[in-house]
Amino acid sequence: MPNTKMISYWVNSSDRDYQVMIDLFKKGHYTWSLFIGHLVIEKLLKAVYSKKYIKNPPLIHDLLRLSEKSDVEVDEEQKDILDTITTFNIQARYEDYKLEFYNKCTRDFTQKWISSIKEFRAWPKQNHLNQY
Repeated sequence: MPNTKMISYWVNSSDRDYQVMIDLFKKGHYTWSLFIGHLVIEKLLKAVYSKKYIKNPPLIHDLLRLSEKSDVEVDEEQKDILDTITTFNIQARYEDYKLEFYNKCTRDFTQKWISSIKEFRAWPKQNHLNQY
């Protein structure tokens, strides 16, 4: 796949997932909303990697590791955000974490993290993907 198509694939897929995240939140599916929120950021970081290295990104889901592999500099606050959002992937996916995560995902908790995902989502688009 040519590089611009690969980058476009990741960005467009992230944009679609962003809308799904919002829709799931509106319907009260908070754990799944945050799970999809993880995918929103993961796909943007994979687009950054694809743009930078002109090849498929690694098959990893840890957002901090993915940002490191993409040579994306993040500050300490962004590292904490990426680490927390990564847990949404694990906690929504694996049975032994689901009930605990479900109980944690109140409307307020989820809304706070959706806001963080929305803010973080703009960062790679503006700083790394503005011209692909």
